[in-house]
Amino acid sequence: MNEPTPPPEHVLAAFGVAGIPGERLAGAVGQVWRHGDVVLKAVTDPVAAAWSAGVFESLRVSGIRVARPVRSLDGRWVVGRWCAQRFVSGRPSARYADTVRVSVQLHESLRGVARPRLLAERDDVIGWADRLAWGEARSDEPRLEAGAGADLWSQIASARSPVRLPDQLIHCDLFGNVLFAGSAPPAVIDFNPLFRPAEFAAAVVVVDAVAWGGAPHEFAAEWSDLPEWEALLRRAVLFRLAMSLGHPRSAPESTARIMTAARSLLADAVS
Repeated sequence: MNEPTPPPEHVLAAFGVAGIPGERLAGAVGQVWRHGDVVLKAVTDPVAAAWSAGVFESLRVSGIRVARPVRSLDGRWVVGRWCAQRFVSGRPSARYADTVRVSVQLHESLRGVARPRLLAERDDVIGWADRLAWGEARSDEPRLEAGAGADLWSQIASARSPVRLPDQLIHCDLFGNVLFAGSAPPAVIDFNPLFRPAEFAAAVVVVDAVAWGGAPHEFAAEWSDLPEWEALLRRAVLFRLAMSLGHPRSAPESTARIMTAARSLLADAVS
Protein backbone atom coordinates (compact mmCIF):
# COMPACT_ATOMS: atom_id res chain seq x y z
CA MET A 1 0.00 0.00 0.00
CA ASN A 2 1.34 3.44 -0.91
CA GLU A 3 2.33 5.70 1.93
CA PRO A 4 0.29 8.90 2.30
CA THR A 5 1.89 11.59 0.13
CA PRO A 6 0.43 15.09 0.33
CA PRO A 7 0.18 17.17 -2.83
CA PRO A 8 3.37 19.12 -3.58
CA GLU A 9 3.57 22.86 -3.09
CA HIS A 10 3.30 23.70 -6.78
CA VAL A 11 -0.01 21.80 -6.95
CA LEU A 12 -1.34 23.61 -3.87
CA ALA A 13 -0.36 26.93 -5.42
CA ALA A 14 -1.91 26.00 -8.77
CA PHE A 15 -5.30 25.32 -7.14
CA GLY A 16 -5.11 28.36 -4.89
CA VAL A 17 -4.81 26.57 -1.55
CA ALA A 18 -1.14 27.17 -0.70
CA GLY A 19 -0.80 27.96 2.98
CA ILE A 20 -4.10 26.30 3.91
CA PRO A 21 -3.47 23.35 6.28
CA GLY A 22 -4.24 19.98 4.75
CA GLU A 23 -5.59 16.74 6.13
CA ARG A 24 -5.84 13.34 4.52
CA LEU A 25 -9.48 12.30 4.21
CA ALA A 26 -10.05 9.15 6.24
CA GLY A 27 -11.72 6.34 4.36
CA ALA A 28 -10.98 7.79 0.93
CA VAL A 29 -9.45 5.53 -1.70
CA GLY A 30 -6.01 6.65 -2.86
CA GLN A 31 -4.26 9.90 -2.07
CA VAL A 32 -7.01 12.38 -1.15
CA TRP A 33 -6.33 15.53 0.85
CA ARG A 34 -8.59 18.35 2.00
CA HIS A 35 -7.38 21.94 2.10
CA GLY A 36 -10.20 24.17 3.32
CA ASP A 37 -13.16 23.65 0.99
CA VAL A 38 -11.02 22.08 -1.75
CA VAL A 39 -10.26 18.35 -2.00
CA LEU A 40 -7.17 17.33 -3.97
CA LYS A 41 -6.91 13.81 -5.35
CA ALA A 42 -4.03 12.04 -7.07
CA VAL A 43 -5.07 10.55 -10.41
CA THR A 44 -3.59 7.71 -12.46
CA ASP A 45 -5.17 8.79 -15.75
CA PRO A 46 -5.01 12.57 -16.26
CA VAL A 47 -6.96 12.42 -19.54
CA ALA A 48 -9.86 10.57 -17.95
CA ALA A 49 -9.78 12.86 -14.90
CA ALA A 50 -9.93 15.98 -17.07
CA TRP A 51 -12.78 14.56 -19.15
CA SER A 52 -14.77 13.60 -16.03
CA ALA A 53 -14.28 17.08 -14.59
CA GLY A 54 -15.65 18.58 -17.78
CA VAL A 55 -18.77 16.41 -17.51
CA PHE A 56 -19.43 17.28 -13.88
CA GLU A 57 -18.65 20.98 -14.19
CA SER A 58 -22.12 21.81 -15.48
CA LEU A 59 -24.10 18.75 -14.36
CA ARG A 60 -27.24 19.57 -12.41
CA VAL A 61 -29.26 16.85 -10.72
CA SER A 62 -32.43 17.70 -8.83
CA GLY A 63 -32.18 16.66 -5.18
CA ILE A 64 -28.53 15.58 -5.36
CA ARG A 65 -25.35 17.39 -4.41
CA VAL A 66 -22.45 16.89 -6.81
CA ALA A 67 -18.80 17.36 -5.85
CA ARG A 68 -17.97 20.13 -8.33
CA PRO A 69 -14.56 20.01 -10.03
CA VAL A 70 -12.21 22.93 -9.43
CA ARG A 71 -9.96 24.40 -12.11
CA SER A 72 -6.43 25.50 -11.38
CA LEU A 73 -5.73 29.23 -11.45
CA ASP A 74 -4.62 28.91 -15.09
CA GLY A 75 -7.71 26.91 -16.09
CA ARG A 76 -6.44 23.32 -16.02
CA TRP A 77 -8.38 20.41 -14.54
CA VAL A 78 -5.25 18.38 -13.73
CA VAL A 79 -1.90 19.65 -12.47
CA GLY A 80 1.00 17.28 -11.84
CA ARG A 81 -1.40 14.28 -11.75
CA TRP A 82 -3.64 15.96 -9.16
CA CYS A 83 -7.21 17.12 -9.68
CA ALA A 84 -9.45 19.13 -7.36
CA GLN A 85 -13.09 19.37 -6.38
CA ARG A 86 -15.20 21.18 -3.81
CA PHE A 87 -15.57 19.46 -0.47
CA VAL A 88 -19.02 18.02 0.20
CA SER A 89 -20.06 16.99 3.68
CA GLY A 90 -21.34 13.56 4.61
CA ARG A 91 -20.29 9.95 4.76
CA PRO A 92 -21.43 6.62 3.31
CA SER A 93 -24.44 5.11 5.05
CA ALA A 94 -26.47 1.91 4.96
CA ARG A 95 -29.24 3.84 3.17
CA TYR A 96 -29.04 1.48 0.22
CA ALA A 97 -32.51 2.14 -1.17
CA ASP A 98 -31.71 5.85 -1.22
CA THR A 99 -28.44 5.07 -3.01
CA VAL A 100 -30.33 3.20 -5.74
CA ARG A 101 -32.68 6.16 -6.07
CA VAL A 102 -29.66 8.45 -6.41
CA SER A 103 -28.46 6.18 -9.22
CA VAL A 104 -31.77 6.50 -11.06
CA GLN A 105 -31.83 10.30 -10.71
CA LEU A 106 -28.16 10.79 -11.57
CA HIS A 107 -28.38 8.75 -14.74
CA GLU A 108 -31.44 10.57 -15.96
CA SER A 109 -29.24 13.69 -15.94
CA LEU A 110 -26.31 11.91 -17.65
CA ARG A 111 -28.48 10.63 -20.50
CA GLY A 112 -27.32 12.09 -23.79
CA VAL A 113 -23.65 12.59 -22.84
CA ALA A 114 -21.60 11.27 -25.76
CA ARG A 115 -19.38 8.25 -25.25
CA PRO A 116 -15.72 9.30 -25.14
CA ARG A 117 -13.10 7.22 -26.90
CA LEU A 118 -11.22 6.76 -23.62
CA LEU A 119 -13.95 4.40 -22.35
CA ALA A 120 -13.59 2.14 -25.37
CA GLU A 121 -9.85 2.03 -24.67
CA ARG A 122 -10.13 1.44 -20.93
CA ASP A 123 -7.84 -1.49 -20.10
CA ASP A 124 -7.79 -1.50 -16.29
CA VAL A 125 -9.45 -4.26 -14.25
CA ILE A 126 -12.76 -2.37 -14.25
CA GLY A 127 -12.83 -2.07 -18.03
CA TRP A 128 -11.82 -5.72 -18.41
CA ALA A 129 -14.44 -6.96 -15.93
CA ASP A 130 -17.09 -4.84 -17.64
CA ARG A 131 -16.35 -6.27 -21.08
CA LEU A 132 -16.19 -9.77 -19.63
CA ALA A 133 -19.58 -9.42 -17.92
CA TRP A 134 -21.14 -8.24 -21.18
CA GLY A 135 -19.58 -10.99 -23.29
CA GLU A 136 -17.17 -8.66 -25.09
CA ALA A 137 -13.96 -10.26 -23.76
CA ARG A 138 -12.69 -13.83 -23.63
CA SER A 139 -13.42 -15.64 -20.37
CA ASP A 140 -10.35 -17.87 -20.62
CA GLU A 141 -7.83 -15.10 -19.90
CA PRO A 142 -5.30 -15.76 -17.13
CA ARG A 143 -6.90 -13.13 -14.87
CA LEU A 144 -9.97 -15.35 -14.50
CA GLU A 145 -8.04 -18.17 -12.87
CA ALA A 146 -9.43 -21.68 -12.59
CA GLY A 147 -11.17 -22.51 -9.33
CA ALA A 148 -14.52 -22.29 -7.60
CA GLY A 149 -14.88 -18.59 -8.39
CA ALA A 150 -14.19 -19.07 -12.09
CA ASP A 151 -16.52 -22.06 -12.21
CA LEU A 152 -19.29 -20.00 -10.60
CA TRP A 153 -18.63 -17.16 -13.03
CA SER A 154 -18.95 -19.49 -16.01
CA GLN A 155 -22.16 -21.01 -14.66
CA ILE A 156 -23.76 -17.61 -14.20
CA ALA A 157 -22.49 -16.36 -17.57
CA SER A 158 -23.92 -19.34 -19.42
CA ALA A 159 -27.47 -18.17 -18.65
CA ARG A 160 -27.07 -14.57 -19.83
CA SER A 161 -29.88 -13.24 -21.97
CA PRO A 162 -29.68 -10.27 -24.36
CA VAL A 163 -30.22 -6.75 -23.01
CA ARG A 164 -31.86 -4.33 -25.41
CA LEU A 165 -31.68 -1.15 -23.35
CA PRO A 166 -29.70 1.83 -24.69
CA ASP A 167 -26.19 2.42 -23.40
CA GLN A 168 -25.26 5.72 -21.82
CA LEU A 169 -22.67 7.23 -19.52
CA ILE A 170 -22.93 5.72 -16.01
CA HIS A 171 -21.20 5.92 -12.64
CA CYS A 172 -20.35 2.26 -12.09
CA ASP A 173 -19.23 2.54 -8.45
CA LEU A 174 -21.89 4.42 -6.48
CA PHE A 175 -21.79 2.12 -3.45
CA GLY A 176 -19.61 3.99 -0.95
CA ASN A 177 -19.50 7.07 -3.19
CA VAL A 178 -22.86 8.50 -2.17
CA LEU A 179 -22.56 10.57 0.99
CA PHE A 180 -25.35 11.38 3.45
CA ALA A 181 -25.37 14.25 5.93
CA GLY A 182 -28.51 14.54 8.05
CA SER A 183 -31.37 16.08 6.09
CA ALA A 184 -29.09 17.44 3.34
CA PRO A 185 -29.53 15.99 -0.14
CA PRO A 186 -27.23 13.03 -0.83
CA ALA A 187 -23.92 13.82 -2.52
CA VAL A 188 -22.13 11.95 -5.33
CA ILE A 189 -18.32 11.77 -5.43
CA ASP A 190 -15.51 9.94 -7.27
CA PHE A 191 -17.04 9.44 -10.70
CA ASN A 192 -16.05 6.07 -12.18
CA PRO A 193 -17.40 5.96 -15.75
CA LEU A 194 -18.62 3.15 -17.98
CA PHE A 195 -21.01 3.20 -20.94
CA ARG A 196 -23.85 0.79 -20.19
CA PRO A 197 -27.60 0.93 -19.55
CA ALA A 198 -28.48 3.22 -16.66
CA GLU A 199 -30.20 0.38 -14.82
CA PHE A 200 -26.93 -1.59 -14.78
CA ALA A 201 -25.49 0.99 -12.38
CA ALA A 202 -28.44 0.43 -10.03
CA ALA A 203 -27.90 -3.33 -10.24
CA VAL A 204 -24.25 -2.91 -9.25
CA VAL A 205 -25.35 -0.92 -6.18
CA VAL A 206 -27.68 -3.78 -5.20
CA VAL A 207 -24.96 -6.41 -5.63
CA ASP A 208 -22.53 -4.33 -3.57
CA ALA A 209 -25.12 -3.75 -0.84
CA VAL A 210 -25.73 -7.50 -0.51
CA ALA A 211 -22.07 -8.53 -0.83
CA TRP A 212 -20.45 -5.91 1.40
CA GLY A 213 -23.19 -3.91 3.06
CA GLY A 214 -25.14 -6.64 4.78
CA ALA A 215 -28.36 -6.04 2.84
CA PRO A 216 -30.59 -9.13 2.52
CA HIS A 217 -30.79 -10.75 -0.90
CA GLU A 218 -34.50 -9.85 -0.96
CA PHE A 219 -33.36 -6.24 -1.45
CA ALA A 220 -32.88 -7.02 -5.14
CA ALA A 221 -36.58 -7.79 -5.59
CA GLU A 222 -37.48 -4.24 -4.56
CA TRP A 223 -36.16 -3.01 -7.92
CA SER A 224 -37.69 -5.65 -10.17
CA ASP A 225 -39.83 -2.99 -11.84
CA LEU A 226 -36.71 -1.58 -13.50
CA PRO A 227 -36.53 -2.75 -17.12
CA GLU A 228 -34.73 -6.03 -17.86
CA TRP A 229 -33.80 -6.24 -14.18
CA GLU A 230 -32.95 -9.93 -13.96
CA ALA A 231 -30.56 -9.80 -16.94
CA LEU A 232 -28.88 -6.67 -15.59
CA LEU A 233 -28.57 -8.08 -12.07
CA ARG A 234 -26.85 -11.15 -13.54
CA ARG A 235 -24.37 -8.94 -15.39
CA ALA A 236 -23.74 -6.87 -12.27
CA VAL A 237 -22.92 -10.08 -10.36
CA LEU A 238 -20.57 -11.14 -13.17
CA PHE A 239 -18.95 -7.70 -13.19
CA ARG A 240 -18.19 -7.68 -9.46
CA LEU A 241 -17.16 -11.34 -9.39
CA ALA A 242 -14.75 -10.80 -12.28
CA MET A 243 -13.29 -7.74 -10.56
CA SER A 244 -12.70 -9.71 -7.38
CA LEU A 245 -11.16 -12.65 -9.23
CA GLY A 246 -9.04 -10.47 -11.52
CA HIS A 247 -7.83 -7.73 -9.19
CA PRO A 248 -4.22 -8.35 -8.06
CA ARG A 249 -4.92 -7.00 -4.57
CA SER A 250 -8.30 -8.64 -4.01
CA ALA A 251 -8.53 -10.33 -0.61
CA PRO A 252 -9.86 -13.91 -0.34
CA GLU A 253 -12.57 -12.61 2.01
CA SER A 254 -13.76 -10.20 -0.68
CA THR A 255 -14.04 -12.99 -3.22
CA ALA A 256 -15.88 -15.19 -0.73
CA ARG A 257 -18.38 -12.39 -0.05
CA ILE A 258 -19.21 -11.78 -3.69
CA MET A 259 -19.52 -15.52 -4.34
CA THR A 260 -21.97 -15.83 -1.43
CA ALA A 261 -23.91 -12.82 -2.72
CA ALA A 262 -23.98 -14.28 -6.23
CA ARG A 263 -25.49 -17.54 -4.99
CA SER A 264 -28.12 -15.79 -2.89
CA LEU A 265 -29.09 -13.23 -5.53
CA LEU A 266 -29.33 -15.84 -8.27
CA ALA A 267 -30.51 -18.75 -6.13
CA ASP A 268 -32.97 -19.99 -8.76
CA ALA A 269 -30.22 -20.21 -11.36
CA VAL A 270 -27.10 -21.14 -9.38
CA SER A 271 -26.72 -24.52 -7.72
